[in-house]
This record gives sequence, structure tokens and C-alpha cells, in this order.
Amino acid sequence: MQSRNSRLNSSALRGAVDLAAVKAAGEAAQKAEQTRAERARQAAAGEGPALAEYPLVLDVTEETFEVEVVQRSAEVPVVVDFWAEWCGPCKQLSPVLERLAEEYAGRIVLAKIDVDANQLIAQQFGIQGIPAVMAVVAGQLVPLFQGAENEANVRKILDQLISVAEQRFGIVGGAAGGGEGAAAEPRVPADPALEAAHDALDRGDLAGAVQAYQNVLSDRPGHVEAKLGLAQAQLLQRVEQLDPQQVRTEAAADPKDVAAQLRAADLDLVGGHVEDAFGRLVDTVARTFGEDRDAARLRLLELFEVIGPEDPRTVAARQALARVLF
Repeated sequence: MQSRNSRLNSSALRGAVDLAAVKAAGEAAQKAEQTRAERARQAAAGEGPALAEYPLVLDVTEETFEVEVVQRSAEVPVVVDFWAEWCGPCKQLSPVLERLAEEYAGRIVLAKIDVDANQLIAQQFGIQGIPAVMAVVAGQLVPLFQGAENEANVRKILDQLISVAEQRFGIVGGAAGGGEGAAAEPRVPADPALEAAHDALDRGDLAGAVQAYQNVLSDRPGHVEAKLGLAQAQLLQRVEQLDPQQVRTEAAADPKDVAAQLRAADLDLVGGHVEDAFGRLVDTVARTFGEDRDAARLRLLELFEVIGPEDPRTVAARQALARVLF
């Protein structure tokens, strides 16, 4: 990863972790859902452009972000590539993303954002360094990775993103040139309790989301999607009242302060710095004992739930954790 004068400050996913983006995510999700319903209506009436007619790679500005990213994310996962002309690693990663966007033939759309020309968006996303890659699915922000990644890892991450988009939101991008412009059928809530939990999370009602996911898990303890939702909601609850600057100052001042490291790891993850969050907690486990070690280990396992057990970053961190434990 390359930075310039520390680049853009604050934490990603919700600029400066003021959680304004929690509310924004809920509003964006509603807009995306409205767009999806309108697209379905247009498809039924034979109106509107087919998804295949949209470009697969596009440059996005502050003026076009709402339409090109938020609204389009109702139909297809939008991968957002934050880059700048001076950034060497960006010039290595961007062609990989562009090539994969073409190869995936409409299952994703790649939105490229020049952080120098669009600093407001970069600040809202809390971009600290570039290249940084995130996604928007049904109006919701999904941190993917920061720094240059090889093509094999990028492919795995995109495959997982597409799977989440299909399973969680029912979004299946159309194949390029696929022709008829049929939109995905509107989702029918198969599990009202789970839908209620998702809706609470989308609205930014974190306490309500936690309780709703716990209700689902009380009946079905092994429910994978509810466990993921609960982990996300609890993470957002933990960071809601944090002062990012204070947290990072305290963590840097005393690496042995386990509570400070846990708070900093939460901010790392919410900011999309997955490897940093995992590495911080693995190091904390390595240098502590007893209850402190258990606290760091359990927090790390919770964050694994947020990212997903099959994510290559989770797999690597599990291996690192095993090495320091055994």
C-alpha cells in the first residue's frame, strides 16, 4: 500500500467512525430497493435499458456516485476502486480489476474513483491509503481489501462478494450481451424473523438488530446468516461511541493494554483494514496470558464471523492464531 502524507484520514465504512454512514447505509439500501422495484416494473412492461447495456467499467465522480453506484447496486454488486495517478500499486491493481470485471461479464460492475479529484467521497469512505477496494450491494457498503492484491486473491474475494449478493440480497447480475434485460424477481421473505433483523440493521437500529438476531439464534443456534448479522451489529455497537483518534493513541502508547487493542482492532475492521485488525489481535494473543489472552482470542473469533470463515484473510489469520497458541 502506498500513502501520501498519511493520505486521507479517518476510518472507512463510516467516515471517521461517526456512524453517520450507518444511517446513510439504511437510506441507501432503501433507495436501492426502490430502484430494484422500479427496474422490475420496467422489465415487466418492456421498458428501460437491459443490464447488459450498462458499461462494466466506469469512472465515477461525486456528481454521479448516487446513480452509478448506489442505485445500480440494487441490480448488481458495484466494486469501487479508489486510486490516484501518483499511486504505483494502483497502476498494478486497476488493470486486474478491469480485466476481471470484463471476464465476469455483468456479474459485477467496476466503479473507479480518483481520490484526488473526489476527496469528499474518499473522506466519507474513510480512505486512509490506496489502492483501496470496497463494494456496494443493495446500497450497503462491504469493505473488501486495501493495498495491492494478486489476481488469484482478488478473484476469490469477488467470488465471495457475488455469492453474498446472491444469497443475502437476491442480486444476480446479468451476463453481458445476455439480451432481454430481465431483472431478478423480487425477493419473497422466507424468514420474517431474519428479515426483521436485517431491516433493523439496515436502518441503523443496532440494539434492535442485535436483539432480533439473538431471537433467531435462540431458536436456531447454528443459523449462519444470523450469526453473521449478529457479529456485524455488535461490532457497529462497539464502535458507535468511540473517538478514533483517542483509541488509536491509547493503543499505540501501550501495546499491552488489551482493552485498547480490542477497540483499535474493531476500528481497523470497520475501516476495511481487515489484515491490520487480525494482525493486531494475533499479536495481542501472542504477548498475553490468562484472561487477557482469552479476551483477545475471543474478539478475533468474533471478527472472523464478520468477514466470513472462507475469506482468505480469515484463513490466513486462523493459521497465524494457531501458531501463537500452539
